[in-house]
Amino acid sequence: MAWSWGVSRIIDVIEQSGGTILRPDATGVTGCSRFGKGAFVIGAFDQRIALTMPIESGTAGAPIFRGVPGEGAQSLSSAYGEQPWLGDAFGSFTGSPQRLPVDTHEIAAMVAPRGLFIMDNPHIANLGPRSASVAALGAAEVYKALGAGDAISYWSDVTDGTHCASRSEWRTPLQQNIRRHLLKTANDPGVIRISAKAQGRLSDWATWTTPTLDSTPPPSTPPPSTPPPSTPPPSTPPPSTPPPSTPPPSTPPPSTPPPSTPPPSTPPPASGCTASASVNAWTGGFVATVRVTAGSTPVNGWTVGITLASGATVTNSWNANRTGTTGALQFTNVAYNGQIPAGGYTEFGFQATGSPGTLTPSCS
Repeated sequence: MAWSWGVSRIIDVIEQSGGTILRPDATGVTGCSRFGKGAFVIGAFDQRIALTMPIESGTAGAPIFRGVPGEGAQSLSSAYGEQPWLGDAFGSFTGSPQRLPVDTHEIAAMVAPRGLFIMDNPHIANLGPRSASVAALGAAEVYKALGAGDAISYWSDVTDGTHCASRSEWRTPLQQNIRRHLLKTANDPGVIRISAKAQGRLSDWATWTTPTLDSTPPPSTPPPSTPPPSTPPPSTPPPSTPPPSTPPPSTPPPSTPPPSTPPPSTPPPASGCTASASVNAWTGGFVATVRVTAGSTPVNGWTVGITLASGATVTNSWNANRTGTTGALQFTNVAYNGQIPAGGYTEFGFQATGSPGTLTPSCS
């Protein structure tokens, strides 16, 4: 929601520029993994966005909450505890999503009738692609009811299973969505293309039927008005006796003296930096998110060392420069995240095959 608020403020500036910077009616938002979650929410909550394009958003993104436990995706409790992906009120539902009054197909439907193109990866069950396809199919029913059934696309039929890869299969539908919703130079219909490796069925979940919305205009003749009654209602006279008043207490309430000993203060964190890792693992691979936190003084450039378990191999990484793929690895900041204010943090991540073991990063 914070990212959504920030994007809305950016669009405010674009609108106020009068079209001299960018066209406010041709705005799209996209991102992969955690930024896929962000794009999903941003598109739902700002109706000025013409095209929403979440990629491999995983649990707390597009996948339906009810489907996550059975699919083996990142658990709801893990997503709830890893980062603030899910609000405090969600805590009581992590073990029983069937009790939820809503699900993510309704978040996707909030984008309607604007453009929505969900891109997914069927090769990593941890991302919940089957549950995401169900969300897309449910949202597509709402799009149809609104007469905008061709404005939604879902595509998970890809061969490359690397998390957040650039895929040739998405090129044509992406260009079609851009032409239709951003450039407004074509009217290509959306397409639902679900991989057989992670195919969800809406019929397994939906207990409702798509309504047929009535587009009949309201009657031109206003309804008859009800005349005021001819006899005014009886009025109740005020009481002749004033209500009793409560006298103030004769003894003032006791006052609490200030404590004679000041409360203990928490010492500020030491200077330098620390690093911690959170892991989402599945059979044969995992994704690690590493947080680099500055101490009591700002950090200008950082290096994180991590030793992988035997047999683990990094296949790709983001938001950091990397040395090595196995064994002892070293990650350094890139240009935009080397400076961290005192007490602040930045994050980077990597995907690997094999078992994560116990990741204990060090920071300097």
